[in-house]
Amino acid sequence: MTTKATHPADTPLYPIREVSRLTGVNSVTLRAWERRYGLIRPQRTAKGHRLYAYEDVERVENILQWLNRGVPVSQVRELLDQPAPAEPMAPAIGDWEGQRQQWQAAIEALDIERLDALYHQAMTLYPVTTCVGELLKPLVVSFEESWGDQLGAALQRTTLESFLRSRVGTRLYHGNKVATNGMVLISRLPDAHGMLWELLTALTASDAGYRVQLFDDALPLSEMPLAVQRLNAVAMLVSSGQAERTELFRRQLPKLAEQLSVPLGLCGPVARIREQELSDTQVAVLGDDPLQAISRLKPLTRG
Repeated sequence: MTTKATHPADTPLYPIREVSRLTGVNSVTLRAWERRYGLIRPQRTAKGHRLYAYEDVERVENILQWLNRGVPVSQVRELLDQPAPAEPMAPAIGDWEGQRQQWQAAIEALDIERLDALYHQAMTLYPVTTCVGELLKPLVVSFEESWGDQLGAALQRTTLESFLRSRVGTRLYHGNKVATNGMVLISRLPDAHGMLWELLTALTASDAGYRVQLFDDALPLSEMPLAVQRLNAVAMLVSSGQAERTELFRRQLPKLAEQLSVPLGLCGPVARIREQELSDTQVAVLGDDPLQAISRLKPLTRG
């Protein structure tokens, strides 16, 4: 089968960067879908640059729909070629469930090399939002429910955090160079055990086009107004996987929200736990899901 697409001569054609902008799928993933699975077949210029027709853009959007329904990328092509898409038959073990089990085994074994391979595979074949929603967030939730005080839990948590901090940090570095939205500051709250939720939020915010400054340690609340001013931020996000101290929500965070010139957003499990206590304050409760949190943040930072 030829990999050369055939489109009428007068069909508008788009470079890969424009297709990435239109669909939200990065160019690395678009190329992987083409090379590994033949899901899309762009034309090529004389110099080898890819050009996509509008039908290709629609096909990418259809691919995303199937992936978001849990279909493995290796099974998408046969579904795309059906004249009328039907509900996919769920495999005995879903692609995402299988990937989560592989991640869990690698983390429990402290196998960084295996984790790196799994991370690269997921981030190459799937959009960031899909990886966060279907893989990383469920993993964090599952581990935080099981870790407790068991022997080895702290070692596993530290291993996963260190691994993600390195990989997410690299994406933030490159993402900040091309970001079109303003700077978002992200910090964990004082009692948070680690920064897994902040990493997921930072990854999602960067994918949404924000420049991101992720603080490795809990930034003191008293320093946040200065940080917003000096870094010219459009929002300050704080997060935690724990309930935190009651005084923080009764007085400190509401007072901070009044002092800041930009929105103060609360995300992570703490947002679900403390939502009612902040209902009459200026603190923006963005929810415990990173994708939902950044979606709710967008209208607050426009203009």
